[in-house]
Amino acid sequence: MSGHSKWATTKYRKGAQDKARAKLFAKLIRQVEVAAREGGSDLTANAGLRTMYQKARDASVPLDTIERAIKRGTGELDGVRYEAVNYEGYAHGGVAVIVETLTDNRNRTGSEIRNLFNRNGGSMAEPGAVSWQFERKGVLTLPKKFDEDAITEAAVEAGAEDLSDEGEHWLLTCAPSDLHTVRDALDAVGLEPESADLALVATSTVEVADEGEAKNVLRLLEALDDHDDVQAVHANYDIADEVLASFEG
Repeated sequence: MSGHSKWATTKYRKGAQDKARAKLFAKLIRQVEVAAREGGSDLTANAGLRTMYQKARDASVPLDTIERAIKRGTGELDGVRYEAVNYEGYAHGGVAVIVETLTDNRNRTGSEIRNLFNRNGGSMAEPGAVSWQFERKGVLTLPKKFDEDAITEAAVEAGAEDLSDEGEHWLLTCAPSDLHTVRDALDAVGLEPESADLALVATSTVEVADEGEAKNVLRLLEALDDHDDVQAVHANYDIADEVLASFEG
């Protein structure tokens, strides 16, 4: 496996260190609830719930909080009913954007997401307008201290498709159905991933060379990501690392 996936250019999500702990927990708990409602409470039989459960545990969400979320999802406890709704649009320079949300009121959320696009120089698009430029993948990150050959040997047999060097970490991609198999294979040989998730990866990117335009793109993505109902924001931008570092700073 070889090549550079430019993962940083296909997905934008502020890290936990940039978010209030309670806000991050709320988003993860909501994901657990929906996964449990859609596929039941059995982690072995419900791959979606297993993924969300592990994400919550990786973020240090208390176990009892996760278990209550599962019970709300299956109806054992009362709770708000959320539904998954995706919104599509464009940022500056024709950058394609997909916003994944979980909401209890799609009219309210849709209106607020549209306002965020409009206020930050973007525009909403019809469903399907940009989604064809992305594909769902299993995505795992591993620390650079792990040997590339060791990762490849363990991951390929489990179904991994590509391993790339992302500077601060290794990035491994696979088919969504192989995510848990790949993670288990890595864990079995002591190569524990830093994260493992299902995500939308862009099949092509749009170069944003102008620094001012790049920052406009990133401001839109940050504004969208900060919305309480938004679970993830994906975009197919290609922005220089130094511009990304400047914005994050």
